[in-house]
Amino acid sequence: MAGEPQADCLFCKIVTGSIPATVVRETETTVAFRDINPQAPTHVLVIPKTHYPDAASLAAAEPTVVADILQEAGRIAADEGIDDHGYRVVFNTGAGAGQTVFHAHLHVLGGRGLQWPPG
Repeated sequence: MAGEPQADCLFCKIVTGSIPATVVRETETTVAFRDINPQAPTHVLVIPKTHYPDAASLAAAEPTVVADILQEAGRIAADEGIDDHGYRVVFNTGAGAGQTVFHAHLHVLGGRGLQWPPG
């Protein structure tokens, strides 16, 4: 059920601590950790502690948590020293958009030039 931890979800396991991650920030509603396959010098994922399969379902159920995730993205950018140079935030929604873990998550990318369109 949406909102509830899923036994087979990688990110739910990171939230509970049963799978290790390099956590950079944690709040009451979010966990942020370094991507294991970084696409930029700074590549941090920000996830809600509650399970929703994608950004759209999270936004429909818990819009305040989406705001928390975006606020954390800004704090991470500042902590990583990329806020003045520019950074990208991305929600991939669905397999066709590159989503591979179906637990809503935001990518914070920076530390190098980011081209547009992203491709």
